[in-house]
Amino acid sequence: MFVSGNTSPRLGIDLAGGTSITLRAVPERGQESAINKANMDTAVSIMERRVNGLGVSEAEVQTQGNDNIIVNIPKGTNSKQAREQVGTTAKLYFRPVLATDVTGAAPANPSPSASHEVTDRSTGTATPSGPPTPSAAETQQGRAVTDALKTDATPSPSPSSGSGDASSKLQAQYASLDCGKQSVRATAGKGVLPTEATVACGRNAQGQWQKYLLGPAVVDGTDVDKAQAVFDAQGASGWIVQLDFTSQGGKKFADITGKLAQKQAPQNQFAIVLDGDVVSDPYVRSAITGGNAEISGSFDQQSAQSLANMLSYGSLPLTFKEDSVTTVTAALGGEQLQAGLIAGAIGLALVVIYLVVYYRGLAAIAVASLMVSAMLTYALMSLLGPAIGFALNLPAVCGAIVAIGITADSFIVFFERMRDEIREGRSLRPAVARGWPRARRTVLVSDFVSFLAAAVLFVVTVGKVQGFAFTLGLTTLLDVVVIFLFTMPLMTILARRKFFAGGHGWSGLDPKRLGAKPPLRRTRRPSAPVETKEA
Repeated sequence: MFVSGNTSPRLGIDLAGGTSITLRAVPERGQESAINKANMDTAVSIMERRVNGLGVSEAEVQTQGNDNIIVNIPKGTNSKQAREQVGTTAKLYFRPVLATDVTGAAPANPSPSASHEVTDRSTGTATPSGPPTPSAAETQQGRAVTDALKTDATPSPSPSSGSGDASSKLQAQYASLDCGKQSVRATAGKGVLPTEATVACGRNAQGQWQKYLLGPAVVDGTDVDKAQAVFDAQGASGWIVQLDFTSQGGKKFADITGKLAQKQAPQNQFAIVLDGDVVSDPYVRSAITGGNAEISGSFDQQSAQSLANMLSYGSLPLTFKEDSVTTVTAALGGEQLQAGLIAGAIGLALVVIYLVVYYRGLAAIAVASLMVSAMLTYALMSLLGPAIGFALNLPAVCGAIVAIGITADSFIVFFERMRDEIREGRSLRPAVARGWPRARRTVLVSDFVSFLAAAVLFVVTVGKVQGFAFTLGLTTLLDVVVIFLFTMPLMTILARRKFFAGGHGWSGLDPKRLGAKPPLRRTRRPSAPVETKEA
């Protein structure tokens, strides 16, 4: 423990403080059967990579029940950003921009995360000075919307209405969209199928809210194989986001960029849409056919890393709704830890008092064994934190407290077996030799039952209860190690000392106090008569 430098256990969220988020999977229209174990496990893996990609390396993501995911984010510098990203749980899509316009006023501190250009990484990156200037006719909002809705990106008509009705409805929705209002942004683009056109909101380079009319999704987030933020030290682009597509995704991306490159602004842009919000809207000058692209523009390190994380880990197989958010302060966690330690100290003190009153001198052996067990438990918890991500939470502390009784019970079984042998009239050394095999069987059976219960509890439960089961199972195994390798050898050594071997009144092995029978004496068998031959 000291060599590795891990001298203290890693504390869980309920002790160290942090945020716990409960997410519930909600089925999309016609996809109720999508909520299954495979998709839930995939979602857990993606969420874990997403939050840990922000530097929150101690985040815990796990399923609870059939349709819930619990995300525990420890208190840290990036925990707020991680919470924001893990709450954004919808699927990621690339949609062509059909029309766009600014709504609302610019904020006091504009965001520097727009005006991006996507280029083929194999041919180099051109430093963007902003998207191509649209023609005068294309700047007229009404004509842009009308022309866009006449392209092949028009949504498929529903059985109850013609394509003209759908186009008119979407056009009216786009015309009245005011992204400057938070209530409008909360619903714009939400719950739309990827095969349908939609409206959405996003920020531009000046930090203004911008509304978008978007075509059906052409590339899915699962088509992105890898994305990373890189600083372009040789060029003048600064921070850029590099994308690698899957083989199928590369074909889709080459097709859409080829079409967009032939159009005028703003219809030469595609929008990266996450949870119905536009997170980036790069424009295209030429087709990107190599399956490798990079997005450059007004990025800083944080915005580039954020976009890279969304592209890498943003596409979930299910849609989730945030059910609850619980924040635990470090002060409250410290109070809980202190209360748990006090409870453990009280329990240990009661056990020691009982051992001293009932077993007298033998209590020293029991207390020494408890201390060895406690040190081993502490060392293992300190090492298991960096090794397997074990975090000591309040239920785990409870499991350690319960283990005090289990460990003490093993000593009591051993002591009682020795005392029974003394009651039969044997001296201490033979009593230890004869009592240990009997006690050993009982201890092993008892610890096996306790470990089995802990293992079953660990398998069938989720969340923090697993911490209780894990600690209980760990301390049960340590109990076997301690009593075999420390308690029994120590008792064998002390059995040769006069204080215990002579049955001192305070040794706990006084034959008179135990009501021992008279000492057992060896008796010889009667010898067989010797036959003599007469001469």
